[in-house]
Amino acid sequence: MTTEPIAAEEVFAALADPTRRRLLELLSGRGDATATELAADLPVTRQAVVKHLAVLDQVGLVTGRRDGRERRYQVRPAGLAATAHWMNEVAARWSSRLSAIKRLAEQAEQG
Repeated sequence: MTTEPIAAEEVFAALADPTRRRLLELLSGRGDATATELAADLPVTRQAVVKHLAVLDQVGLVTGRRDGRERRYQVRPAGLAATAHWMNEVAARWSSRLSAIKRLAEQAEQG
């Protein structure tokens, strides 16, 4: 995992896949799990789960650590928080623009 900030586009691309979203749900509920444990709850192979986890790791949404012969994965809340922060900023700008449009419409209606 690099230390450079991940672009929101990369996070959204990773989250576009329903299997990856499900992996995040499973991990957030369990705290941590191996690819084998996660594959038991999904209609894909363990190898497919590992590939999906690698994508999520690349964009900073999960992290893995060695535990004996296996690797345990867990959600990285900071990765989601950064994207949520960006989305909140965009929402605030849109809200501000919509409020300005509303004021203009109300002024036009009164005048």
